[in-house]
Amino acid sequence: MAQIVEIKMRIAEVPVPTRYFAQASSASFGQSVRYGLRSYGSWPSTSRHRSGLRRQRQFQSLERRYSGA
Repeated sequence: MAQIVEIKMRIAEVPVPTRYFAQASSASFGQSVRYGLRSYGSWPSTSRHRSGLRRQRQFQSLERRYSGA
């Protein structure tokens, strides 16, 4: 997601059927917390890339691929 946001691509939401009962959940609370922390942890590298302090190849390659450069 950070890569998509960095190159300013549009993001759309797609509705999906959702069930809110214990048996329907495939992710535990611990897995959800770890995912959230990893997602939040991508912010520093994105910020360094955007400011030019440290260019990240993961952002550059995606930008070249979708910008037509």
